[in-house]
Amino acid sequence: MKILIATHNKHKLAEISRILEPMGYEVVTDRDVGIELTDVEENGKTFLENARIKAESGCRESGLPCIADDSGLCVDALGGEPGVYSARYAGNHGDDAANNEKLLLNLKNVPDEKRTARFVCSICVSFPDGSEITAEGVCEGKIGYEYRGNNGFGYDPLFMVGDKSFAEFTSEEKDAVSHRGNALKNLQQLMRN
Repeated sequence: MKILIATHNKHKLAEISRILEPMGYEVVTDRDVGIELTDVEENGKTFLENARIKAESGCRESGLPCIADDSGLCVDALGGEPGVYSARYAGNHGDDAANNEKLLLNLKNVPDEKRTARFVCSICVSFPDGSEITAEGVCEGKIGYEYRGNNGFGYDPLFMVGDKSFAEFTSEEKDAVSHRGNALKNLQQLMRN
């Protein structure tokens, strides 16, 4: 089945394609099908609302089933921040360095046992007939004190799972435990049904 992915984030595109293609899906972008998706405003209050906004818009504009996700980091000591504002936590959308610096600053005096956090990913697939399938995935961890590793993106160098940051994981290791990997596995089960 051909499925459009509603993202221009090359890291998300690679991660979602890596997981969906072995399941038999042909993942395409708007450019692959000769259109340019509208950059919709993600004004939902939850990850699922934002994923749905993007998936419905992409499906409507392309006529294809469209998958979109919204994900972010939720830190317990910060009352769930940055949450749905993860990509623009420090003000500018997608400024990973500034977002990470703000996170470290806000956790400056927080002890190790209170640095618990989770990555959350909500996925929505919208179909041309108006139906949808949604799934969520979570990965528990904690926030480290310094950048570690050279892989990944966003908060990956600070998000610790066990004794490694996500940025120290290989792609395969990350896909096996990540919030997006877990959401896509859940989605796969739902789509089979």
